[in-house]
Amino acid sequence: MIVTVDVGNTRIKAAVFEGNTNLKNFVFDKTVLENEIKKILKEFQTINSLVVSSVADVEKQAFLVFEKWVQVHFVSHEDAFPFINNYGTPKTLGIDRMVLAAGAALLYPNQNRLVIDAGTCVTYDFVDENNVYQGGAIAPGLRLRYESLHAFTAKLPLLKLQSPESYVGKSTSESIHSGVVNGLVYEIDGFIEEYKTGCSKIIIILTGGDAEFLAKRLKNTIFANSNFLLESLNQTFQYKIKND
Repeated sequence: MIVTVDVGNTRIKAAVFEGNTNLKNFVFDKTVLENEIKKILKEFQTINSLVVSSVADVEKQAFLVFEKWVQVHFVSHEDAFPFINNYGTPKTLGIDRMVLAAGAALLYPNQNRLVIDAGTCVTYDFVDENNVYQGGAIAPGLRLRYESLHAFTAKLPLLKLQSPESYVGKSTSESIHSGVVNGLVYEIDGFIEEYKTGCSKIIIILTGGDAEFLAKRLKNTIFANSNFLLESLNQTFQYKIKND
């Protein structure tokens, strides 16, 4: 039994797995990391491994304190991954993106896959049918778009995420909601259409904190799974164990 931990830019997500079965998910703030992990280990006392993927500034020592109870593994570029990395600068490819690509390769074999992670940033990662990671794109997520409009203009308010009532905003607030939400939806659909043009068949996987909000607005057929990174961490760790 293992617990996978995804340290993101805004929150920490964790999940307990027994084999391929997801037993329970957790979401908490970085400030309560130690207490929350202790609670998980107390609730599931047969956990033997803690698998961490981090893109944030949480010190490794925060996890190493648990080594007295479990094996702690930090996913790194040196691990075995189930794809050939064709990125121009492979060492700069984010660990979260590598884990997502690994999960796509293992869970959807012999297919072209595009993984879209809609969180603080929106990342696009493409793994072809030959298990070659070809690259992708990085763009601002919904929250960053709202914040940038407020931060870099003199009078635009900082709004919270809300579904636009119409494509045509009748007020400043409505116009911001339309621009932010519809703009990202058009962007994602546009990227998907470009990838579909270059591939006869392609699997689209949408994940991240805003996956559910965006999924029902996209015109393309997708697999929406907000926990795909945690599941991919489990798959990547199992793959590592088999190939070490």
